[in-house]
This record gives sequence, C-alpha cells and structure tokens, in this order.
Amino acid sequence: MAYAARALSGNPDVVFARRVITRDAAAGGENHDGVCEAEFEKLKADGRFAVSWEAHGLHYGIPVETKNAVASGAVVVANGSRSALGLFGQAYPNLVVINVTARPEVLALRLEARGRESREDILRRLKRSSLGVIGDYKVITIDNSDEIEISGKAIVDAVSTLLSQSFIPREK
Repeated sequence: MAYAARALSGNPDVVFARRVITRDAAAGGENHDGVCEAEFEKLKADGRFAVSWEAHGLHYGIPVETKNAVASGAVVVANGSRSALGLFGQAYPNLVVINVTARPEVLALRLEARGRESREDILRRLKRSSLGVIGDYKVITIDNSDEIEISGKAIVDAVSTLLSQSFIPREK
C-alpha cells in the first residue's frame, strides 16, 4: 500500500486512509495514529470512525471523514481486515475489496521482519487466518509474494481502474 500511496500521491481523487490503532505510532510498518485504548474508545463513542474493529489484540479505526471523500467521488483506499468486511460494506455501500495475499512462508518472513510479534504469535496468526474473502463482495485479488513493486503496481492499476469506473460526479 505504501508503494501505491506514493505512486498516486498527486491524484486528488485518491485518498489513502490513515488508520487509528491502539499501537505506538513509532511501532513501524505503517504510518498511523497511535492512541491508547481509552482514547480509542472515546473516539469511537464520539462517532469519529466510519469503521472500527479489533484484531490481534489491537483496536483499529478508519476515520469518518473518509465517507465524505467517497461521497465527493474519491476512491478511498484503506487497510482493513477480512474479518471486518461486513462493517466496511455497511459504511461504504460501493465497497471493492482489494484482497492482497501472499504465500504463507512469505507472509511469515515478512511478519517476523516487522518485529512486532513473536514467532509463536505469527504461527498462531497464520494458522487462524484465511487469505480468501468470504461474502458477496466485488474482489480484486493481488498476489504479494514477489517484489513489492509488482504488487504495488497492481494496486495502482486496480485503483486507477476503479477511478475510471466511478459514476459519482467529482467536485471541481
């Protein structure tokens, strides 16, 4: 996603959502807003999230402002969770899922390189996770097992295709 965000940074019709996570902002791997659980719960209670969910012992939120961006015709790209797709579908009726997958051995190495989880946690995570999308969603699947540039370009192409298919008039 970082590759695609850099490549599309000059396009005002593409918004990459910055997640709010109950993880230290300096934890690495993703540019996000780190908050404590109490602050996250307050933001949630105040209606500041379009979507929020819990995974891997953390809380995640997508800012409500992303709904305004979609309403004005932008394509919003957000890093989500397959387990929260129902919530995303409720918040964004025209949801298109870009399902980024990788071979399990590649995923294990990448998770280990991030240094945020123990090897045992990674193995448990991989064992319980499914790389498929369950439900009635429009899905674009991208295999991220090779170089980041290949899958990054595939995400850029997918977002560009979605922009060209948009029927929502853009504000000038």
